[in-house]
Amino acid sequence: MSSKTTGLRDLRQRISALFQDHEIFVRTHGHVRFIRISAVWQKRVALITGAVLLAWAGITLAILANQLLTSGERAEVAQKAAAAAASEARIAKYRDRVAETAADLEERQEQLEQWSADHFGVEPAAVTPEIGSEAKAEPAALETSAIDPNLPPEAQALARIEQRQEAFAGRLLAAVNERAAKAEVAVAQLGLDPKGLVRNAAAGRGGPFIPYRGKMGKAKALGASFAALEGALFRMEVLERTLVAVPSGKPADVLMMTSSFGYRSDPFTGAGAMHAGLDFRGPIGTPIVAAAPGRVVFVGQKSGYGNVVEVDHGQGILTRYAHLSGFTTRVGSQVAAGQQIAKMGSTGRSTGSHLHFEVRLNGVAVNPRRFLEAKADVLEVKDDARQRVGSVAANGAR
Repeated sequence: MSSKTTGLRDLRQRISALFQDHEIFVRTHGHVRFIRISAVWQKRVALITGAVLLAWAGITLAILANQLLTSGERAEVAQKAAAAAASEARIAKYRDRVAETAADLEERQEQLEQWSADHFGVEPAAVTPEIGSEAKAEPAALETSAIDPNLPPEAQALARIEQRQEAFAGRLLAAVNERAAKAEVAVAQLGLDPKGLVRNAAAGRGGPFIPYRGKMGKAKALGASFAALEGALFRMEVLERTLVAVPSGKPADVLMMTSSFGYRSDPFTGAGAMHAGLDFRGPIGTPIVAAAPGRVVFVGQKSGYGNVVEVDHGQGILTRYAHLSGFTTRVGSQVAAGQQIAKMGSTGRSTGSHLHFEVRLNGVAVNPRRFLEAKADVLEVKDDARQRVGSVAANGAR
């Protein structure tokens, strides 16, 4: 007999020894009875119990396995959800940046349009400045770089708009610098200090500091190129308006100048005296006209001058017309160059019918001859400046 068979028989014997017939005696109210539990029944109960335990263990293992499997799936789902949320956040942030960039470009465009209207009286598209030597010296300001093809389509569109704005700003800056340079030369030829004029004009500015905030509500600036353009426009405006204000037109249609600016012998006492203007002799009633456009600020009498008209031309320039026989204007009137404002006479401290003509710069008398005898090239620059300033004024009056 094999050892395997012997082992099975021994196992059966041990199991059979565990399940033997049992009799349990039970006494109740004096009656005795016994309950017999057979080995077969015990084996059946043990078998059923084992089967139940085995089934319970199997179910428990299945539940644990399912939990292990589903926990991995849940982790994967959670990871995908987190990735989707991060992607949505990036998209939202990108959209915010696109919206902010679009708002910036809109503000820059509005500023360009405002500067074009304020200084040229036209929209940006209508500005076709002549690009001179200064523009050629800085070609980088007019070039545009290639758009990054990796950018999203909407970002590429915004980049193209930005490049067009920068190109326009560069062309406008070159044209403005060229105009300002011509005006500076013309102003210097008239004996004025162009740098001093710009410096004095800049000194008359102020106000509380209020940070500029864009459409998105953030403190910001429009950039270095726009700051340079603002400075160039200010310089051009000061110099060209000074040229327009310069009284280069003859105040009376007469040929004889009887007294120059500066030292002279006083006509009444013969003593040395300072003459603050030019004297032009002519018949009483000769029309006296404004030497430059401006606003009449005084009509009346002044000691020694007799009847006087004063015209403020802006930029600190004022002309005075004295010894008049009559007035043809009044205080507050806007007059054009060549428009009659008075009549020649001999009122005040005068030896005969003539016009005493003064030019004052910031209250100080200067020699009018430098303005009346301006060269043709200076007058050409002045005429160009007058056309620009006039177009701005006409546009603002609409």
